[in-house]
Amino acid sequence: MFHSLFSRFLPTVAAVAMLGAAGASFAQSYPNRPVRIVVAAGAGGPDVIARLIAAHLTTQMGQPFIVENKPGANGILGTDIVAKSAPDGYTFLVYSSGLVSAPSMYKKLPYDTEKDLLPVTNLVLNGGLFVTVNPAVPAKTLQEFTALARKPDSRIAFSSPGVGNTLHLAGEQYNALAKTKLLHIPYKGGGPATAALLGGEVQAMFASPPNVVNQIKAGKLRALAYTGTKRADALPDVPTTAEAGMPEFVNDGGWFGMFAPANTPLEVVEKIHRGVQVAFADPAVVAKIIALGLVPVGDSPADFKKYVSAQIKSYAAIVRAAGIEPE
Repeated sequence: MFHSLFSRFLPTVAAVAMLGAAGASFAQSYPNRPVRIVVAAGAGGPDVIARLIAAHLTTQMGQPFIVENKPGANGILGTDIVAKSAPDGYTFLVYSSGLVSAPSMYKKLPYDTEKDLLPVTNLVLNGGLFVTVNPAVPAKTLQEFTALARKPDSRIAFSSPGVGNTLHLAGEQYNALAKTKLLHIPYKGGGPATAALLGGEVQAMFASPPNVVNQIKAGKLRALAYTGTKRADALPDVPTTAEAGMPEFVNDGGWFGMFAPANTPLEVVEKIHRGVQVAFADPAVVAKIIALGLVPVGDSPADFKKYVSAQIKSYAAIVRAAGIEPE
């Protein structure tokens, strides 16, 4: 009887063993052609980190990791491209925490954020945002800016990478706390939003550090405060919002993460995650990330998946508190 049962299950055992061997073999030979990293935004922000990581992965794995910018619809366009791509390990997404605010901002998305995307790793944290103004704005402090914004004839507008983006929600958070009515002007990415501020199309921006650190250092923009719990290493002279007289205005600025299409082989996902960890062990890479005002993370796919789920719920609460109606 035992022999009969064993004979019956032997083909199944063999098949499982072969699949395991095939998966290991695939992971060892991967990648054997160029890998595409889609950034669901224009220049600036997640694009900067994607290119830094892509260059390191190219060196590590001997195949080109090519960054493609696909901005539009607050990241939905680029995200949809990846969600609908073949799960073969040759297409990845890098985008911001705008990904987890979108489910609350839109009545219908062309993809399911949690079902159609596989979290790979949280690349970096912003740590906070810089309340940044064009030098033509007369305010030199956050309190002066708030007083200016509260005037009945105030026409202050702020830019962001899109409706419902983390930076847009930060502006609405400020409006709610400061009792102001800054006008939101969305752009197709952090780069265009920053360019609008530099050009005087808008007067302010609640900006992710990579978008504005160099311009602030060069005197092309003025930082009034930083929304993190402590001062940013990249600009230690800029006070926190608490130090600037608005302790209730705290915002971690979100994050930039990497995702794959659902059903991408886990062996490949783990290999890419290990590659990111190797990059983050390089002092030169870390130095560049810190200079941008960011904090490297590189957590595991499992931990990042839990984090993304929690963030979707957290941003849903932020959207409700801001009184934003889904589009």
